[in-house]
Amino acid sequence: MMKPTVNIIGAGLAGSEAAWQAARLGAHVRLYEMKPEKFSPAHHSHGFAELVCSNSLRSDCTSNAVGLLKEELRRMGSLIMEAADATRVPAGSALAVDREKFSAYVTEKIKNHPDIEVISKEMTEPEEGITVIASGPLTSDALAQYIAETLGCQGLHFFDAAAPIVDFESINMDTAFFASRYDKGDPDYINCPMTREQYDAFYEALISAREAELKDFDRESQKDLTVFEGCMPVEVMAKRGHDTLLFGPLKPVGLVDPRTGEESYAVVQLRKENLEGTMFNLVGFQTHLAFDEQRRVFRMIPGLENAQFLRYGVMHRNTFINSPGVLNEKYQLQKKPELYFAGQMTGVEGYIESAGSGFVAGINAAKAALKKDAVVFPETTMIGAMAAYVSRGSTGKFQPMNANFGIIEPLGYRVKGGKTAKNEALAARSLEIIDGICKSDIFDNS
Repeated sequence: MMKPTVNIIGAGLAGSEAAWQAARLGAHVRLYEMKPEKFSPAHHSHGFAELVCSNSLRSDCTSNAVGLLKEELRRMGSLIMEAADATRVPAGSALAVDREKFSAYVTEKIKNHPDIEVISKEMTEPEEGITVIASGPLTSDALAQYIAETLGCQGLHFFDAAAPIVDFESINMDTAFFASRYDKGDPDYINCPMTREQYDAFYEALISAREAELKDFDRESQKDLTVFEGCMPVEVMAKRGHDTLLFGPLKPVGLVDPRTGEESYAVVQLRKENLEGTMFNLVGFQTHLAFDEQRRVFRMIPGLENAQFLRYGVMHRNTFINSPGVLNEKYQLQKKPELYFAGQMTGVEGYIESAGSGFVAGINAAKAALKKDAVVFPETTMIGAMAAYVSRGSTGKFQPMNANFGIIEPLGYRVKGGKTAKNEALAARSLEIIDGICKSDIFDNS
């Protein structure tokens, strides 16, 4: 007896997760990926689930919203979380991964699954049948046009920026030092301390530095440029005021220089990019500066005077749907129920959030193909709260959203101990619900 088929377009984090979950439930999956025949402007490797912006998957603590989402996905059998845990690199209380090993892990698992058929092909529109479109924020023009026509709108977009990476051996460790903020976790971050005078000189150079020329695919949208707050270029943030960086990526609080026993005026942190610790990225330094300007300005940071840049920061367009009223809590297109969407184009923001949307879309696409009841995760869980946000939005203009406790259903009672205690209570409630879901039959493929 032939298994029902689910088509999935795109093998990024969302598409890979959707493919894995759909096959897990008993569907035959056709996974369409245009690489290696064609690459988006931001992607370069042949592997699936390629990480572009950062190797950090952010906090691993369940009192943090994305940490809770990660734990929910872990408990429910997420491929992306399995790969992340298998390829993690030291990063204090955060979960960071070796990008190449992470992608290789996901690629190997997908390609060796007996019910997943990988097809190397650029899709300009979906095949007939139940389909998950997870083509990413840099969806090719032809498919983007199909989506716009199907939705009856021109779509929305914003600009996303990636941080530069430097060679560890080029960092002056006579100036920089290893430490984690407030000594939480292992001292995995490299910290570059600045005096007031050094910060002032760096600040002036940063706000006056020349930006890179927009690529052709971005230039047409330049006049409508909107930068997502969670991935804002450091030079844009700096232009908001002299002290803005001191409350953001250069915040010195909790970082005591072991040689002086004091906090510095400002501190730039670098985080491991790979397990071997040969590469480090500048935390919070997503940028759209020209490459020669990045080299000039960022070498003004104490400890990076002779930094060798293995990758410069880049900026590119991200596309997302105005999802409220268009998609439902299953990431299903209301007007065309055989279509599901997943990933950043739905209005979730972040790697784990994208994987979470792929998890939900993949399960529900498989359920539809198998003619079984759909699954709507409750808003008392982070994965369910995100799906609800995408389907309904908030009071203002719809914008991409990271996982956060502001979108989860409130407890309905006060918790002593402040914000952390309240978040811990929300997380405990969520994980109890997730454990109950895991004991149910929703993952049964019989």
